[in-house]
Amino acid sequence: MDEEESLMQLTAQQIINNPFLNKGTAFTKEERDQYGLNGVLPPAVQTLDQQVAQTYAQYLQKPSALEKRIFLMDIFNHNHVLFYALFGQHVAEFMPIVYDPTIADTIENYSALFIDPQNATYLSIEDQDHIEDALKASADGRDIRLIVVTDAEGILGIGDWGTQGVDIAVGKLMVYTAAAGIDPSQVLPVVLDSGTNNESLLNDDLYLGLRKQRVYGEEYHAFVDKFVASARSLFPKLYLHFEDFGRSNAADILDQYKDQLTTFNDDIQGTGIIVLAGILGALNISKQKMTDQVYMSFGAGTAGAGITQRIYEEYLQQGMAPEEARKHFYLVDKQGLLFDDMPDLTPQQKPFARSRSEFTNADELTSLAAAVKAVHPTILVGTSTVPGTFTEEVVTEMAAHTDRPIIFPLSNPTKLAEAKAEDLIKWTDGRALVATGIPAADVEYKGVTYAIGQANNALVYPGLGLGTIAATSKLLTDGMISAAAHSLGGIVDPDQAGAAVLPPVKQLAKFSQTVANAVAQEALDEGLNEDPITDAKQAVADTKWTPEYKPLNL
Repeated sequence: MDEEESLMQLTAQQIINNPFLNKGTAFTKEERDQYGLNGVLPPAVQTLDQQVAQTYAQYLQKPSALEKRIFLMDIFNHNHVLFYALFGQHVAEFMPIVYDPTIADTIENYSALFIDPQNATYLSIEDQDHIEDALKASADGRDIRLIVVTDAEGILGIGDWGTQGVDIAVGKLMVYTAAAGIDPSQVLPVVLDSGTNNESLLNDDLYLGLRKQRVYGEEYHAFVDKFVASARSLFPKLYLHFEDFGRSNAADILDQYKDQLTTFNDDIQGTGIIVLAGILGALNISKQKMTDQVYMSFGAGTAGAGITQRIYEEYLQQGMAPEEARKHFYLVDKQGLLFDDMPDLTPQQKPFARSRSEFTNADELTSLAAAVKAVHPTILVGTSTVPGTFTEEVVTEMAAHTDRPIIFPLSNPTKLAEAKAEDLIKWTDGRALVATGIPAADVEYKGVTYAIGQANNALVYPGLGLGTIAATSKLLTDGMISAAAHSLGGIVDPDQAGAAVLPPVKQLAKFSQTVANAVAQEALDEGLNEDPITDAKQAVADTKWTPEYKPLNL
């Protein structure tokens, strides 16, 4: 049965209620005649541009960020083309609404606000016999190329939100499409519900997830394995993106699967890529060498350790021996500088834990300030979610030992940031090279306008996904990840006073294309493509989807 015959079997209401088919008032007169839509819609036929203008005017009337997001989600649930055409025209304005930080509000209130499942798949550890059936039903015959899956134990900044964390997968996929043109008919958000340790959810009568403490260990991993096996079986060209898994599981899952299939963990790898890109941009401005830098991470959880590993791998790629490279890295967590004799180190922390014999005052290095004074880092990255910890004392001490301190307070939302960009510029007399985890306004200081780059993973992961999918790559390798970071890090203008270390989010689509081209080319260079491809840029262009209405009978 071809598409036209299939459409003819749908009722007018089924077409209008399908977000992949619905055009709303943009259905042509011929389509209305053919599919029984006359009288179901107002008689005027609008263009997509008219719909976008009309919808944006309605959006502007919403009084709060949360209400704006709810409105946009309603458009998304009814008409994907309209949603992405609108999003594409207002990327910088919509990013904080569609995704971080407003998405935190909708996650925290997901059950209370629930109206539509948003084409997501909700998988329960207590109903594993239906995993494959659920994935198949949610896909509804679509050619799924990209899944974002979360168990929502470690949503950055807000923690464990159980089934309500499905919104993070939905939001992530929206950015994939808006930024890089991933076809929305080829994506699927999935949540793995293995319980929650969030007592507020367990005691909430409206909570839509499992009312039990989180399951860990072998039973949990068997659940994840069953999901992965089912997804691979149903969708053989799958790019699998893991999102916001907890500290105890995230790295283990990535390590298990990264050499078996095309998989990606944004918290471990994505944040690492964007931080590396920011550092490369900063060094492009300062004219310094990567391998001369001393790196300190404040926050050594999944994100902090993952970023550190990515920067360390760049040292290796630049020719430094592993033992020598590790001497450049220091992790600081709530107990202070991490030492190798600490009994509770995670596997990801152990390679970078230091020996106490390196310091005459090792037992005193129990705070960030003490660690900075002892180590003299040239790069300081914050993933601690402890607000205000990059104090004037810490920053001025760091700046006393390096000409251009690279300081990235990445924790978000805003209330959890380690420092404000304007303070970092002021405390270093304009010498700091700054990127933040949340959008930050330009800083005016002594006649210079300092543009503040946002270390937003959205600058990287959409293009990374598009390039990998377009190249039909068997795996996502360190070489492809490095290519992504270098493609962004080379964009900054080092001769402009106050230049940002990263490109602006408002040009997200442009830079996602840059990343995709670099990643696809690297995949071809490594011989990872499953389909015969000779031109990486053409493959990316052919894969990219654009939001436009097409005749239903094509």
